[in-house]
Amino acid sequence: MSADTADPGQPERFTLHHDAGSALGRGWRAFRRLMGRRWAKILAVLIALPILAYFILWLLFARGLPSAETLLTYEPALPTTVRDIDGEPVHQFARERRVELDFAEYPPQLINAFISAEDRNFFSHGGLDYAGLAGAVVDYVSKVGSGERARGGSTITQQVAKNLLLGDEYSITRKIREAFLARRIENVLSKEQILELYLNQIFLGRNAYGVQSASRAYYDKDVDQLALHEMAYLAILPKAPSNYHPERHTERALARRNYVLAQMERNGFISAQERAAADAMPLGTVRGPRESIRNVGGYFVEEVRRTLVQQYGEDADDGPSSVYAGGLWVRTSLDLDMQDAAQTALRDGLLRYDRGRGWRDPGLTIPIDGDWQRQLSAADYGVGYDEWRAAVVLSKESGSATIGFTDGTTGQLPAGNAAMPKRGTGQSAFQALRPGMVIAVAEQGGAWGLRSVPEISGGFVAQEVATGRVLAMQGGWDVRGGEWFNRATQAQRQPGSTFKPFVYSAALDNGMTPASIIVDGPFCVWQGAALGQKCFRNFSGGNAGPQTMRWGLEQSRNLMTVRAANQVGMDKVVRLAARAGLTQADGTPYPAYLSVSLGAGDTTVMKMTNAFAMLANHGRELTPTLIDYVQDRNGKVILRADTRCAAMENCNAPDWDGRPMPRPPLRTKQVIDPMTAYQMVHILTGVVERGTATTLRDLNRPLFGKTGTSTGPTNVWFVGGSADIVAGVYMGFDQPRPMGGWAQGGTLAAPIFKQFAQKAFADMPVVPFRAPQGIRMVRIDRRSGRKVFGAWPNDEPRAAVIWEAFKPESEPRRTIRRDEIAREARPAPRPAAAQAPRQEQPDDSDFLQSEGGIY
Repeated sequence: MSADTADPGQPERFTLHHDAGSALGRGWRAFRRLMGRRWAKILAVLIALPILAYFILWLLFARGLPSAETLLTYEPALPTTVRDIDGEPVHQFARERRVELDFAEYPPQLINAFISAEDRNFFSHGGLDYAGLAGAVVDYVSKVGSGERARGGSTITQQVAKNLLLGDEYSITRKIREAFLARRIENVLSKEQILELYLNQIFLGRNAYGVQSASRAYYDKDVDQLALHEMAYLAILPKAPSNYHPERHTERALARRNYVLAQMERNGFISAQERAAADAMPLGTVRGPRESIRNVGGYFVEEVRRTLVQQYGEDADDGPSSVYAGGLWVRTSLDLDMQDAAQTALRDGLLRYDRGRGWRDPGLTIPIDGDWQRQLSAADYGVGYDEWRAAVVLSKESGSATIGFTDGTTGQLPAGNAAMPKRGTGQSAFQALRPGMVIAVAEQGGAWGLRSVPEISGGFVAQEVATGRVLAMQGGWDVRGGEWFNRATQAQRQPGSTFKPFVYSAALDNGMTPASIIVDGPFCVWQGAALGQKCFRNFSGGNAGPQTMRWGLEQSRNLMTVRAANQVGMDKVVRLAARAGLTQADGTPYPAYLSVSLGAGDTTVMKMTNAFAMLANHGRELTPTLIDYVQDRNGKVILRADTRCAAMENCNAPDWDGRPMPRPPLRTKQVIDPMTAYQMVHILTGVVERGTATTLRDLNRPLFGKTGTSTGPTNVWFVGGSADIVAGVYMGFDQPRPMGGWAQGGTLAAPIFKQFAQKAFADMPVVPFRAPQGIRMVRIDRRSGRKVFGAWPNDEPRAAVIWEAFKPESEPRRTIRRDEIAREARPAPRPAAAQAPRQEQPDDSDFLQSEGGIY
């Protein structure tokens, strides 16, 4: 518009245009023209919808998913393996049986079998098999509302995501989350790492987690020993192990196995001839593996488990070193030969006491109209001996009963093999049997005979003197059958006379000697107006007058013990006992009552055995231990009982540095004077030689010990041993009641120790008790305690002259000559007319062999 023609009343208008030559401008105009068309808008919407859907799915499902990076450090639950004193595996604590292998340890053909069965495109897809996923969706839609479960369509990567990170929830939500996570896993881990996780984690039935564990469970082989048809069978199990049970669903398992073999041929992994040969093979599974780990140890191993649970927890949630998931390696002090000797000796002793009291009904019944075999296995009735078996009465006729066993077999129990009376009734045991009763039986005369599990029980512990390591432990008849109460460590019992050595040890610490004279006579104390006067008595009644301390302990005289405790002071007695580990259950010292000197304070057989081991260890403190050391799954030691190396410089040096070899420090402190401890051990050898435990004399080795019988008697004890091994045993009812007036430690408990020692000590060298520095060995008259000149001790148990151990400057000042010993031991002279002609005086050896010096 020109200026001279413009209307001054109209506003001016300007239009801006993009540069027609700009590429951006041209593209923008082209896009606008394109979007103006209908088909372009439809295409744009179709492209945007999947992107938007993916974003929405990510917001709803992918946020908060576990990080795939956690699989790089994933550690599957592994069982804890317990080893014995020689390092041999003896037990496993496991809820999931699993053995972890590296990928390279799996045979290639085994990997091919699993890929053919589960995910033939595993090495080519990126975590998702879209064709299989689409088929799974169609299957799911077709089964909605039917109650049937649709096929999964999951790849191996998705199964790893489900098993390790998501769980086994059956839902669309879980499948979507599984797909997202599978993609992430493929970006973090290699195919080999994913397969390794899968093969180590997958459940394959028979409580087997991982292929190596399943190989053992089904074929009793390692994976590198499997044949082709065996590999194919294991490969069919991940989907549903129970559907392909080798005995219950044999035909179905064979068909599925052969399908996997056909897929392996199709994928080029095997030839047609190999497939045909494998097709012709039976499943060939075994009923169960021969256990490479015997799962033995009973109460000992159960105590190890309790200790580990207390220290590290039970499950993975409790920490990385938990008992049932941490894969610990535990080295213990369990000596299997001693453990076998201990449990057999205790069971035999309990059975000897129970014999003649009739058959005891265990009070267990199960239904027999269904799967009685499984019910019997679940009853878990502990019968003790290996040759005894748990059985259930299936039916009974007039002359015999049909019984069934946990393996499904049956047998006959004739009435004559169950003729003993039922305890507490007038009928025979056979008459009392009813269908469904769980009983103990053993083979007898070509059939089966009824057996009775004793009601009385007890505990046994064997301990190494030098270290305190527990070598054997038996806490009752049988740890099976729910009998988890360990009487060796948990039963608080009165020890009776086994406490007396610590009373006399306090006396030795306070001026007395083994030759000190103590009156074995009436002793009463005034306990106050409320309790009145308390008078003590000997077990057998009566008294013997003044006697030596040695005699009083050898013969277990109560009156001499309480008199010595009263003279020394009970406060000193309970303090010494506390230093030896003998305290109340809460760890506080016993009250300073005279009755405690006779064993009225409760303790456990573990504590008492450890206290006697301290005496044999020259009074040095010992802590009973069952575990030597614990390693985590990577081999790092995380617990060690012997910590001396930590206190030594260069203890773990890789090479000699030219300096003297480091000497380990002493483990523990001195809690009892070493000379006092030796004096007490020396006295206690007399208990075996001529006291209350003479039944042990024919073991023909230096032994010390003490019997004990508590009031009632409700418990009988023996604790003692050699210079290397100390053991303790008690017997008693769980609900304390009298065992019978004839029951004594020397007649019931000491024979149990003897049976144990006959086996446990058989190949051990004979080692004497070594005296510590300062001890003086003096010849004394065993009866009077006076020093002897002119006569010598010999090997006779009741020799008149013996060696006695004294501290410096404490030996008897009084002396006795050889002819005085002869006069004291010789009968009163006859009248002169009747006397025989005088003979030559015999020498010392002749005299000592002819005179017993009997008390």
